[in-house]
This record gives sequence, C-alpha cells and structure tokens, in this order.
Amino acid sequence: MKAGFVSLGCAKNLVDTEVMLGIMQSHGIELTADPAEADILIVNTCAFIASAKEESITTILNLADYKEAGRCRSLIIAGCLGQRYRKELLDEIPEADAIIGTGAWNRIMEAIEQTLRGRRVIIIGDKEIIYSKNTPKVSDMQTYKNSEDGLIYNADTPRIRTTPDYTAYVKIAEGCNNRCAFCSIPMIRGKQISRPIEDICAEVKNLVLQGVKEINLIAQDTTNYGHDLYKVPSLSRLLKELVKIDGDFWIRILYCYPRYFTDELIDVIAKEPKICKYVDLPLQHAHNDILKRMHRPDTRESIEALLDKIRARIPGVAIRSTFIVGFPGETEEEFQTLKEFIQTQKLDHVGVFAFSREEDTAAYDMPNQIEEEVAQERYHELMSILSLISQEINESLVGKEFDILIEGRDEEESDIAAGRSYREAPEIDGQIYIEGDSKSQVGDIVKVKITAGFVYDLVAMRI
Repeated sequence: MKAGFVSLGCAKNLVDTEVMLGIMQSHGIELTADPAEADILIVNTCAFIASAKEESITTILNLADYKEAGRCRSLIIAGCLGQRYRKELLDEIPEADAIIGTGAWNRIMEAIEQTLRGRRVIIIGDKEIIYSKNTPKVSDMQTYKNSEDGLIYNADTPRIRTTPDYTAYVKIAEGCNNRCAFCSIPMIRGKQISRPIEDICAEVKNLVLQGVKEINLIAQDTTNYGHDLYKVPSLSRLLKELVKIDGDFWIRILYCYPRYFTDELIDVIAKEPKICKYVDLPLQHAHNDILKRMHRPDTRESIEALLDKIRARIPGVAIRSTFIVGFPGETEEEFQTLKEFIQTQKLDHVGVFAFSREEDTAAYDMPNQIEEEVAQERYHELMSILSLISQEINESLVGKEFDILIEGRDEEESDIAAGRSYREAPEIDGQIYIEGDSKSQVGDIVKVKITAGFVYDLVAMRI
C-alpha cells in the first residue's frame, strides 16, 4: 500500500503532515512522491486567507484526477480547510472520501481504513466520527458538534521530517487564545495548548543528535507559550532549558505576539549565543484606530517602545513583521500612517497582505469594506517602498562578517554556495551566495564576509 502526501500552508501545518507521515509509515504504508503510484492521496490544507483556500481546492481537484488516471482508492482532505468546511467539501467534491480535522491527525489510519472499506468519513477531534457508505449528499449525514479539543504531538510521536537534514520545526503549542478580528485560526485550531518543557527538550535533544543545526520554534503565539500549563507566559523559561542542550545548533523563534514580549525574553535572546538574534513580530498595522478595530491590544506607541527596546538590548537584531492593508474602514490617512511607520522603522524583513474577508470573523461584517482594487494598490505601494528599504539594509551589511548555514549550491556555478545567517529564516527570507566556495557541504556552518547587497539577497566570500 502506497500513500502520497501534499502539505500546504504554514510550517505549523507541515509539522502535522510530518507526524501523519510517521504514523502511516509505522503502520507499514510506503510513502511515494509520485501520485500516480499512490493508493492513498492526502492533502493537508490551509484555510487562512482566500488565496490559500483556492490553492487547497485546486490541489485537491488535481489529485482527484488520479482516481481515474492512477491507482488512488482513497482521497483524504486533512487540515484547516477540512476542519472549517467539512460538509461542503464532501458535497462539492464527490471524489473526496474523507475529512480529517486539525485535531485528529492521530486518527489518520482510522480515516484510511474506513475509506478503503468504501465509506465516506468525517473525523473531527477525538470524539466525533460520522460516515456513510452510499449517501450522495454529506449534508444528509447526522449532525454533530464542532470539536475544539486541541491535540499536539509529543517527543515520542512517530514523525518523518520533510525539511532538509540540518533544519527542523518544533511546534511548542497548538491553537490560539487571541481573537484578532481578521483571523479564523482560533475557530479552526481551538484554544492554546502547550507542550511541557521537558517534552520539548527531549525532542530538541534528539534532533540535535540527528545532526540538526537549526531548531525553529513555532506556535500560533510563541510568546504566550506555557500560559495554560504554568499560569504565566513561559517562553523564556523554555529557552533557558533548551540552551543547556549540548551541541552546535541555533534556536530561532517564530510567530512572536508582541503583547507577551517581556523584558526577560529580550534578555534571554540577547545573552544566549545559541538563540538567533532574530525577532519575528507580526504587528499587522500602525494606526491606533485600525489596531483597535483589529482587536489588537497594541498601540503605535507601545509597538515603537518595544522595537526601541529590542534594538537597544539585542545588538545586531534582525526584525521581521507582517502588515495588512485594506482592513475594513482603512482610510487614506490611516494607510499613510502605516506607510510612514514602515519608512521610519525600516524593519529588516516585512510581509504585506491585502485583507482577506473571512466568514465568521469579526471583520467579516464590519462596515466600510475596502474595494479589492484599493487594497491591491496599497499593497503594491508598500512593496515598492519595502524593496528600497531592503536594498538599503542589505547594502549596509557589506563588510560585516556572519556565520552561514550552508543550504546548497548554485545549479549553474559549482563554486557558488548558498545559505543563511541568523538574519534569515528558512523559506521566507533571502539567501546569501558565497562566491569561490567549492568546499562547503550542505549543513556546514562557515564564516563569511558580505561583499554586496541587493534587494533580497546578499553576496559574500569565505574568510
């Protein structure tokens, strides 16, 4: 029995994919990268914004063709899209055989076994399963409650990493307690549940023994890690334990909600050499009225104070953020405030998104929805400004020295290696190209001097 798997969306979703792969392999299922060879095809979907939902649907429909063109006997929709639109998906996509929710990845074998018996199934959380052999409309199936029971893997859960050998994602918590007006994640993933510190340390220790050089800590809200277990946000406490693990490796922290970015956390990042001086701080906007309508607890003043503090106490820190344009009611004046903030702060890495209207969120029914054309104009205007800022920052790095984690080689020039420093997160930031380097191997950490800076990437030489 062979299975093919497509994972979409964020790194948090990828971890769910990896543990499902591990469970399937532990039950004797062979994994294949060729969908034409697969008896079972699984898509782990994303439903964060409209474009992600469209990509998920397109991928499902493309794989559905293998019901006729290949060996596929079971097509399973996992992840956020399935959790959110389970009945509609099975109604609209008759080739799909099962929905498995975000909190039910540990029941992947149950879904496989049921569908291979000819049943269409929906499995949500750890309680609900409904199925039918021949009902043409899933909406005719019995009704059930949406389960918000969270589920997160542990250090002993079977897992097949799909990232390169030198880097890994470690999910420290699942779900989110914040209720930002634009975000559907709390409805999909439920409330935050954190893994115990001891369990995370056990996983990281094992990864380092396997040769992993970069540990990327992820959650919906990493800075609120441990609040449910230890009654206070405990990311700094976790980091203090992780840096005690023997080995030559980096720790990178992603998805840091600004509310709980404490002085203690700043000090730990500044002091510990194993922790990347990289802060991923999604801010979303810079005008106080917009932040209030977004249900964000921050103000422009508190954000600026936090950025000043981080920069003053973490020398050389690289700061990444994301912003939304076209939020309901965003006036030209409010957009100009965001624009001025970005020009003033000159953050190292920035992502911009046009507002995506998501049903069942507070922003969905807000008055004064912004036309898509206006949102796109604002998006492109910010991206143009950001490209100039990025080039300015990268040019300022010329002459500086960094340790680089080697990721590969130029396909056409064998003496050019490519990698990242602490300043660049995997998959989302730029790369550093090292000229005249024919010796470095993937996974090596080498010291370089920057010789040129461009909009997104850097050029360097080994020293």
